[in-house]
Amino acid sequence: MSTTPTNNGGTSYSRTPRTTPTRYKDRATWEKEAIHAILDEAYVCHLGFVADGAPVVLPTVFARVGSRLYVHGSTGSRPMRGASDEQGMQVCVTVTHVDALVLTKSAFNHSVNFRSVVAHGTAYQVTDPEELDVALAALVDQVVPGRSGEIRPANPKELAATAVIRLELDEVSAKSRSDGAEDDPDDADLPHWSGIVPVTTVHGTPEPYDRSIPLPAHMRRFPR
Repeated sequence: MSTTPTNNGGTSYSRTPRTTPTRYKDRATWEKEAIHAILDEAYVCHLGFVADGAPVVLPTVFARVGSRLYVHGSTGSRPMRGASDEQGMQVCVTVTHVDALVLTKSAFNHSVNFRSVVAHGTAYQVTDPEELDVALAALVDQVVPGRSGEIRPANPKELAATAVIRLELDEVSAKSRSDGAEDDPDDADLPHWSGIVPVTTVHGTPEPYDRSIPLPAHMRRFPR
């Protein structure tokens, strides 16, 4: 298995039946720039796979490097063991941002504004030491950019307990909604409030564990 990220070429990922929604197709995009932006803003993904004949979905941290996703886990976890096989493991990775609650005068028309990415493919465990170094640094920097260069890298004991799987971004699409509260015309005169409630992620002020160490530059630049 190549350790060099693939170059899919072009500005869009190819459409497939699995990445083409059956509803609200106008909300979907296969544009790489839009998909990468959604992924790069997130910390947590949900990793879906089948174990012992049953579906399993686990939250975990991830990072994107080019057109490749790296997903973090423990060497003893089911997905990491499954992806260690030569044939890899079939997975589905999802990332979602909720941008607003959409409240309408009718219960049926309530919704959320969101941005999401769904990626399908075969995941493989990263075993090449150089690629693993790149992946682990990317996972740290996904949370706080620049952090990996300011900390102690993992020692052999820690590396033995850590696993990372790789998923090429090939069969992937994004979907989003950014509309307002759309009341039905027949509901216009109802005395109920409608509108949107914006949703944002807010980072608090860093709280040091060791107060003798000044706040480093990469933390002063945080949040993004």
